[in-house]
Amino acid sequence: MREFIEGSQAVAKLINLIKPAVVSAYPITPQTHIVEALADYKARGEADYEYVLAESEFAAASIIEGAAARGVRVYSATSSQGLLLMAEVLFNIAGMRLPIVMTVANRALSAPINIWNDQQDAVTVRDSGWIMLYAEDNQEAMDMHLEAYKIAETLNLPVMVNMDGYVLTHTYEPVDVPEKKFVDKFLPKYQPSAGSFLDVKNPVSLGSFATPETYMQIREKLFNDVDNSKKIIQQVHREFKKQFKRGSGNGLVETYKITDAEIILVSFGSVLGTLKDVVDEERKKGKKIGILKIRCFRPFPKAAVTKYLKKAKNIAVIEKCVSLGNEGILANEIKAAAYDVKLTGQINSFVVGLGGKDVTKKDIQRIIYSKIKNKTEFIYE
Repeated sequence: MREFIEGSQAVAKLINLIKPAVVSAYPITPQTHIVEALADYKARGEADYEYVLAESEFAAASIIEGAAARGVRVYSATSSQGLLLMAEVLFNIAGMRLPIVMTVANRALSAPINIWNDQQDAVTVRDSGWIMLYAEDNQEAMDMHLEAYKIAETLNLPVMVNMDGYVLTHTYEPVDVPEKKFVDKFLPKYQPSAGSFLDVKNPVSLGSFATPETYMQIREKLFNDVDNSKKIIQQVHREFKKQFKRGSGNGLVETYKITDAEIILVSFGSVLGTLKDVVDEERKKGKKIGILKIRCFRPFPKAAVTKYLKKAKNIAVIEKCVSLGNEGILANEIKAAAYDVKLTGQINSFVVGLGGKDVTKKDIQRIIYSKIKNKTEFIYE
């Protein structure tokens, strides 16, 4: 059924169809509409989950951690400073191999205080062991959550679905909402394997004390499993496309008019819509430009990235986040991936849209015609 709804409502509708056993969150702008809608479903008797309004984001993360450790499907959502308050628990969740799905409505970090969109929050916890997906529009944001649960429960790894605050969460778009029977067919009832959750009939310890003799091996196993999750992410995406007849790319990356491109723009999130408009306009002028969309940021899809960038003369990495004292975070990842394959194209880093600053077509055109070399440029004029 196609509905014209807000991005937050689309996510909440899907989560209610997925039927987690426990939902816990603390309201924070611009995530609030998601958890308000879930609370409303519960209040109207349209949901069976236990809804726990926590006293903080740290508490919310701890509640879903405990519930997932008991072997049930759970959900939470947060944003910005709330995500940072969860940081300690995020590492625990990944280390305990709990298949939790959480939405992050991406928002700028303090200081100064800012409630508008950029992507600095999630990338700050990129090394916590969570799979990280980034949505371009509201349809993809909703669909990603369905894929995320299947990925998480197949791998026993947590998945973070990122959608740009306000730009997606508070924007109305046509969205195809799946029927419950199709959701159930794609994502069967959660049945954790014995020994992966707390059970008095089958005692097990989760997150127990590890000495130097075993800690490194445990972390190596987590490292390898996150890295190898690319295969499952692609498999689940193929299954989703086959059943629901929508979606593109391979689950890790997507391309747009890239076959003959001499200049390739690389990015993730909602800014891709503006990039596509500019590429269409510039191609009418004869400029060979394409786009590489990063759909999965963790694990980072090195092979897929280098495959599509190897023939480009110029590569512009455009992102709403930056590593202070270094460069754009995505640009740094692209350069690291390119090191072993010796890309011929120049890779340049452009930071846009921090704190909700509009990213205009003029900004993207300035990037396309830029002559910078080996430095990060902030685009905001």
